[in-house]
Amino acid sequence: MEIDGRDFLNTPPTKTVRFGGSVVATLAKYKQGDLQQYELLKHQLSDPDIKDGQIINWLQEFRSCVTLLGKDHEHLIHTILRLPWLGRSPAVIEEYLAFLGNLVSAQTVFLCACLKMVVSHFIPKRVQICEGGVDISDSDDDEDENLARTFGHCHQALQVILRYVPSTSHFLVPILNEKFPFVQKSSRTLECYVHNLLRVTVYIPTIQRDVLEIVIGKMLKIDVSAPRASIEEAEERSMQHRSELTEEGLFDMDEDEPGEQGSGLTAHPMAEKLDSLMMVTMSYIRDSCLPKGALDVERTKELFRDLLSIFDKLILPTHASCHVQYTLFYLCSFRVALAEAFLEHLWKVFQNPSFAPVLRQAAAGYIGSLLARASFLPVVTVRACVDLLVQWIHGYIDSLDAGGRQACCDVTLHGPFYTACQAVFYALIFRHRAILEVNMKKGLAYLQGLNLERVVMCQLNPLNVCLPAVINLFAAFTRKYQVAFCYTVIEKNNRQMLPVVRSSNAGGSVATNTNPLDSFFPFDPYLLKRSSSVIQPLYQVWEAEDSEEGVAQRETLRSMDEEDDFLNKETPHSDPRIMGMTPGSYDRAFPCSPCSVGSPPVGFP
Repeated sequence: MEIDGRDFLNTPPTKTVRFGGSVVATLAKYKQGDLQQYELLKHQLSDPDIKDGQIINWLQEFRSCVTLLGKDHEHLIHTILRLPWLGRSPAVIEEYLAFLGNLVSAQTVFLCACLKMVVSHFIPKRVQICEGGVDISDSDDDEDENLARTFGHCHQALQVILRYVPSTSHFLVPILNEKFPFVQKSSRTLECYVHNLLRVTVYIPTIQRDVLEIVIGKMLKIDVSAPRASIEEAEERSMQHRSELTEEGLFDMDEDEPGEQGSGLTAHPMAEKLDSLMMVTMSYIRDSCLPKGALDVERTKELFRDLLSIFDKLILPTHASCHVQYTLFYLCSFRVALAEAFLEHLWKVFQNPSFAPVLRQAAAGYIGSLLARASFLPVVTVRACVDLLVQWIHGYIDSLDAGGRQACCDVTLHGPFYTACQAVFYALIFRHRAILEVNMKKGLAYLQGLNLERVVMCQLNPLNVCLPAVINLFAAFTRKYQVAFCYTVIEKNNRQMLPVVRSSNAGGSVATNTNPLDSFFPFDPYLLKRSSSVIQPLYQVWEAEDSEEGVAQRETLRSMDEEDDFLNKETPHSDPRIMGMTPGSYDRAFPCSPCSVGSPPVGFP
């Protein structure tokens, strides 16, 4: 027997009935101490099988008496906020958004609760997983065709709340930080959350700096937890595994393009997460600065100021960050003036003695690394920066000579000096050919005018402190063009084994076996496979000389067991596609789960 198309005997009736009185009557009885119908009301709202029509009816009643829903009804409000409104019919969505607007305008005490509810939906729905009695639940990694629509409704909800409570942004930022998923969560969970955080800044631009600080701070934690060496080792294991599968006929390495899902083999789990977040962040930078393919100058300046502030606060002081700093590298590629502004800022930090020496040294490292690696920097900018550094170096030597005292290789006392020298050596190693190609005669005159001979021969002996790989390459090119003669000093250093010392807290000096300059190459080769497609077209790789001297350079580096892109001229294939940050971009942005991660050739020290 069928009624309304249903098998009446075998199908339970649809829930169209409700128990208890109206909401107003229930609230009145609650105020008098009668809790029975109040608890029944909360129970019905918590029904997992609640229907669209029921939700709409309840919400309409609550809207009509929203002024009665004060602090005493906190548990009831939390029950309403837990209603499964997302993924429902448009009528439910519309009614729920209207309820949120009424609630926060009449009862601002529930503003934070509403914000937390909305932000909690910035990640895909959770799936309950329990292995061995341990709860390892995480967001569902399966594709959800309604995911973009769900996130869109969340942002609609925030905009409704913002319309009724203009001060929403003040309360929202701490909640965005509090709700950030643990870094142990899946790449997809982190990727979705960061995408939604950045999307909030589209309609609340006043919190852009705060949101970027949250995102970059979390990425830095992932970056330093996945050091370069571990990513390289993981990639080697991954490649070995792929080779074994290829030999067995289970995998075709020729078909596994960089940036594609391929075999699903992941070189390093934390690197995969960072790779996804870097892709989202750089996509945001691109869409913010180039909304219609043309540079929005004012918007770009604003973003640059925000990122520069975060750089000073978080990135510059962070030791062993390998990739996050490439957000500024990428932004600077949009216009030379941005790169020059970044270099000028770094220069101000470096030459200011009021800054901690470690920050001054880091700033010099950034200058040298950017000059060497940013292919978008013109020669005139490189020369101007080298001029500043060399002038400062000569001034430092002058001050020591004027003192009349013998100085030793104390990396603590003279750290900024040695870092400045290494920055100059490093930049010239990479860019001397570009300087000479413009006009060989003028280029040689320029290099000779730097008086590098005096620098390498000074009593502070920078060739004894700077990294051997840098020194060997610098010595090779300066001898070839007769700019400076370093080998005599290098041989003397090797023969005498002059100690490098570091001042102790007690005021004395102690010998050190570690080189404090070994971490000052912040733009070492980029190891994240997916997002490297954005960086590689902007990146200056090492191109060894083709002459006999160039062969000798390569052999020198090999003998030192240096695995560097100096030795490998190959770069990953570029993929110009970058995810968009427009409100409707999520569909095309996440067609599948984040790809596995590998790395291009290992970087210079």
